[in-house]
Amino acid sequence: MDPAALNDRLQRGLGQAARHLGGPYDAYRPAGPAAPLAPANRFLRLHASFSAGVPGYRKPALPGHPLWCGLFDAAYTQPGDYLVGEIGTLFVAAQPPLSPVLCVLANRTLSFTRPAAPAAAGINAYGGDVPGSARLLCSGWPASVVAAANATSGPARLPTDAPMPRFTVLLPAACAMLRTGDVMQDDLGHGCIVSAAELSATGWRLMVREVVS
Repeated sequence: MDPAALNDRLQRGLGQAARHLGGPYDAYRPAGPAAPLAPANRFLRLHASFSAGVPGYRKPALPGHPLWCGLFDAAYTQPGDYLVGEIGTLFVAAQPPLSPVLCVLANRTLSFTRPAAPAAAGINAYGGDVPGSARLLCSGWPASVVAAANATSGPARLPTDAPMPRFTVLLPAACAMLRTGDVMQDDLGHGCIVSAAELSATGWRLMVREVVS
């Protein structure tokens, strides 16, 4: 049998299974760098079910584990699409043929800006970021933000000795072209700076650290 036809039949069967195991989800396809969940980006309502970590519903969802396997008819979706329903907001990270669909559960909504370059070449009177001069890259993107192990070690002798938190961020590739030094803001008002940015077939994986100013 033709692999494409076989995959189509498989997806149709998964869609039928999702009608019995899952619930309705609204599917959104981002059309620009801002507000991917805008009503104009909704293109489908489908039934979906999700299992934490591995397919088969054999393990419960563990704290800080954003990866879920999606059970739905993936013939209508593509990597980067969002699904919003019973368990929250997820985005499709990868859907290889004849394989489970990998989804990421979002827990924060993020925006990214890029600080402006110095006004003139050579030595400048001030070398820091100028408030209001940063360029907005994208806004309103649901993403996974999970605390990462801190690079610093040693006892905290005073309350102010606590190191700045670090986080691992997963989000769709379509949001923007990100790089080290970009500034991230979440829906809780926390500001972070991107210390490493990796783009792969499953989207962006960022390492960020919180800043206080």
